[in-house]
Amino acid sequence: MTVNSADWPKIAVVGAGAVGGYFGGRLARAGAPVVMIGRAPFAAAVNANGLLLDTLYFKERVRVEASDQLEAIRGAEVVLFCVKTTDNAATARAIAPLLAPGAIVVSMQNGVDNADQLRAAAGIDAISAVVYIGAFVPEPGTVKHGGRGDLVIGPRNPRTEKISALFERAQVPCRISDNIEGELWTKLTWNCALNAISALGHARYGEITASPDALKIVANLVTELLAVARAAKIHIPDFENPDNAIAGASKIAETLSTVFSSTAQDLQRGKRTEIDSLNGYIARRGAQLNVPTPVNQALATLVKLAESSI
Repeated sequence: MTVNSADWPKIAVVGAGAVGGYFGGRLARAGAPVVMIGRAPFAAAVNANGLLLDTLYFKERVRVEASDQLEAIRGAEVVLFCVKTTDNAATARAIAPLLAPGAIVVSMQNGVDNADQLRAAAGIDAISAVVYIGAFVPEPGTVKHGGRGDLVIGPRNPRTEKISALFERAQVPCRISDNIEGELWTKLTWNCALNAISALGHARYGEITASPDALKIVANLVTELLAVARAAKIHIPDFENPDNAIAGASKIAETLSTVFSSTAQDLQRGKRTEIDSLNGYIARRGAQLNVPTPVNQALATLVKLAESSI
């Protein structure tokens, strides 16, 4: 593919795993100058052989710069912030002195309060993005795409319009919403409904939908989350009826039927999970708002115990 990067902004991906690798790779494939920052084996593989994007639509090696040093973000006009939520504060403090004036940071992470965390840790005014994708990294330098691959950002302003235009130019759907908080909670609903079950049951999403007992747990998780959202006065689009949310969780699982959740992938690799930003977050918010969340609390606790045994 012949590309011209002259009229693109320089883009840096901080935390080039499945999410950062896929979306950064799509931008690079479209012609953007992208530097991906990840672990040393990732950087070595990509610099030697390019990034292999094995997607539902194409399989292609994309030439892209890679580094294992955060210094590589210097001069970037757009930063895709894709680290695990457990690393938010430390990474934000590390990159803050390196950011170019006017650089746009986009949080492309699970959870609903990452932008608040980056602001509190380092004064970074990040855009929140809701990421819908099923993907994993089978080996360093390869991203395997299993479903979807679209974004929601917001609210509408010149910065979000610029980011949306960048992704749309790379043929990555990117919708702007003026209720980004509700959109983040929509994604949180899917994550809380499915991630821990996938992790603890060693189950792909499709296996969850095939189990009536697992679907009962999904329903309990979603019902608790919506009760917390109501108490917190969060408006989640189309979720006034809990049945819609439960059906939506099943539909997401069917769409990504062959994929393990990111929480399951973390446990499989012996890594810390983001459960504190998912079911653990709902349990904490429920306690603050006097809303019982026993099923979310139980699954968060079990995932934490599984982490401790790694």
